[in-house]
Amino acid sequence: MYIPEHFRIRDHADATGFMNANPFAILVSSTNEGPFATHLPLSVHATDERLILRGHVARANPHWRYLEQQPQCLTIFHGPHAFVSAENYTTRETVPTWNYGAVHVYGNARLFNSTDELQSMLHELIATFEPRYAEQWASLSETYRERMLSHIVGFEITATKIEAKFKLSQNRSKEEQANVISSLEQAESSAVSGVARLMREQRLGVKKP
Repeated sequence: MYIPEHFRIRDHADATGFMNANPFAILVSSTNEGPFATHLPLSVHATDERLILRGHVARANPHWRYLEQQPQCLTIFHGPHAFVSAENYTTRETVPTWNYGAVHVYGNARLFNSTDELQSMLHELIATFEPRYAEQWASLSETYRERMLSHIVGFEITATKIEAKFKLSQNRSKEEQANVISSLEQAESSAVSGVARLMREQRLGVKKP
């Protein structure tokens, strides 16, 4: 990913926080026919030394076979994004742009099909997205649960490289950053107002005392 230095995020906590806040990712693999992508939710497990992503695809989805043949893959986490009007800038000779956040995780995938590992992975996803469903899942018949598990293939991706980019007007003045935030946070779309929130979290538009 092309990352000008003023847009590069080096704080590991910022990158993992972004992934946890935007867990619906794009998994990309190389195949003999070209790139193949799947959109899917993932659980993120991060320490200071290691990052692991876990999820599953439908057994009918050929992506798991591509991971089996070529474990190296790319996972893209994408979050809020917004058009930024040149009206926010104090300088007339300027152009509009687009602000956004993205994290690319390069890594190697390991597939798993065992009931224990699939159950563990599903429990992680349930705890992340709908903890209340855990009781309902546990109450379902063993036959039904086994049938559901037979229709998926689990995977675990161990990261080898992480690239994080927050393009949030860091190259503009504090006044212009504040103008951008004020403009975007008025939007009804969460994709747009989310950029303003991300800018505030990065303490942009705030003059140092």
